[in-house]
Amino acid sequence: MRFIRSLLLMVYFIVYTVPYAIACFIAFPFLRADKRYWMAAGWCKSSIVVLRYLNGIRYTIEGYENLPDGPAVLLSKHQSAWETLAFPALMPRPLCYVFKRELLFVPFFGWALGMLKMVHIDRKQGKDAFVSVTQQGRARMDEGAWVIMFPEGTRTRTGSQGKYKTGGARFAVATGAPVVPIAHNAGHVWPRHSFLKYAGIVTVSIGKPIDTAGLTPEEVNQRVEDWIETEMRRIDPAAYSSTDAGSTPAQHASAGR
Repeated sequence: MRFIRSLLLMVYFIVYTVPYAIACFIAFPFLRADKRYWMAAGWCKSSIVVLRYLNGIRYTIEGYENLPDGPAVLLSKHQSAWETLAFPALMPRPLCYVFKRELLFVPFFGWALGMLKMVHIDRKQGKDAFVSVTQQGRARMDEGAWVIMFPEGTRTRTGSQGKYKTGGARFAVATGAPVVPIAHNAGHVWPRHSFLKYAGIVTVSIGKPIDTAGLTPEEVNQRVEDWIETEMRRIDPAAYSSTDAGSTPAQHASAGR
């Protein structure tokens, strides 16, 4: 039954995404940027409803009150495709993802991204790429959006952590924006590289904003990593019971560096 439900989800994505993207292409030229975003986010909202009733994937959010009323950089744990899909549907402000410019050329998905005000990295610019990202991100935040990044870069399996890269922290320090750390355990319901989806409840925990004033990118990154990895052990203790034997969460959070 799990395989059939997962197969039906794939069929849903294929059948639903193409006409939805076409509708966006038709409507976007006549809409303001914010209206374009919320129209695109409508696909995310409808998709998490389908995930709930078709695959039994639900969610709960802790710390929603910690989201600031102003510019922010969201730095999140990355275990699954679920958070990439769900966050635009769950957050009260437009999210500005940072992605490689090459994604703009992916049919339908990339074309829709190109019509939205996101931040894209052109690695051919070399050292100037970060300057461009900072300029784009600052402009998006001035317009009311939040910039979101995944410090680990790639999806990690449950109960593990990747190396936390400093790009998000560097961006936050450069723009003076506070950082909001986010932990979640979506890897249980939508494991990386897995076709199968599993019923369950995703816990999303939002931490208090970290003021970046007077801090180095390394210090900000360390605080983000410590909070997320400690929080992961609170919301998903069973996944870390074997890896943390004989060590504290803080010690284990720094072990990967």
